Amino acid sequence: MSGDASLLALLGLDAEQDSVYRLLVDRPDSDPTALGHPSSDPETVLRALTGLVERGLASAERDGDDVRYRAASPVLALGPLLESRRTALHRVEHFVTELAERHRAAHTRSSGAPVEVLSGAAAIRRRLIAMQREARYEVRSLVPAMAAPAVVTIEDNLDEVERDSMRRGLSLRAVVARSWLEDTRAAHWLAGLVADGQQIVVTDELPIKLIIMDGECALLPLDPERDETEEPVALVVHRSGLLTSLISLFEQYFEKGRRLSTASGEAGLADEAGRLDPVDRRIVALLHVGLTDSAIARHLGMGHRTVQRRLHALMEAVGAATRFQLGWHAAESGWLDERPAGH
Repeated sequence: MSGDASLLALLGLDAEQDSVYRLLVDRPDSDPTALGHPSSDPETVLRALTGLVERGLASAERDGDDVRYRAASPVLALGPLLESRRTALHRVEHFVTELAERHRAAHTRSSGAPVEVLSGAAAIRRRLIAMQREARYEVRSLVPAMAAPAVVTIEDNLDEVERDSMRRGLSLRAVVARSWLEDTRAAHWLAGLVADGQQIVVTDELPIKLIIMDGECALLPLDPERDETEEPVALVVHRSGLLTSLISLFEQYFEKGRRLSTASGEAGLADEAGRLDPVDRRIVALLHVGLTDSAIARHLGMGHRTVQRRLHALMEAVGAATRFQLGWHAAESGWLDERPAGH
């Protein structure tokens, strides 16, 4: 038997279908009797042909009292089967990798070591995703402005695990650097997360990228200033005094941050009063978070002068001489939710 005698079985064909299809490729317009060996059971050959026709691997055409069969193009007929198997194997490969990460993490925990070192973008990404999938009730994140390409991008992380976490009812809290709101695409992405139920606050700057799962472990870069051309290295911190300090760091920034909401579908500070025009309310909210006039204009898809004109009109309406006074009036008048972000 040749080495490739059973290769089509890997695509889901049984032994008879495999044998008959191979013969049919070389013998188009054959009847069943021409496709079997002298010792073959005609019923077995016919059953194989019927199965091939049902799967789109062959066609049948009646010629008088006879039926003749023709093989479908192998590229067109077997290509989708091959792609399906390739996709399934790719998923199995990812699952095996995830199991390996879980196995390694379990052994590390059992050894009592408080810190693990991960080297390489692929290893960090796999471990982060595995940790988030294992989270039972809460994921907390600090997201600073990223100058260099991130190991796990915002979009990738969302696609991989965050929507699943929200479906599972986990509490998701994040502190993001204000610079994210100056990018229109990122601002809309943040608005979508808030609309889906995440609690997100904004602050001027953050010292480090940090993700904490359930208060049981955290992941952070070993050196945030590491040259982007170097291999990234990250730490996984298990329950210890160091983890307690990292949790405290997160909570301090979360309490001080200003809460985001999705008024009118845009990322802005929570508005309880509803007394302003919706556009003015969004402008004041974004001004309150610290965005410049030009950043607000980009975020809302408005002209720079339009934003300035509306702000001047608001200042005149409330008798404010400066932007600071306008912000103070907004807070005092209940235009903005000034409660601590954690309440």
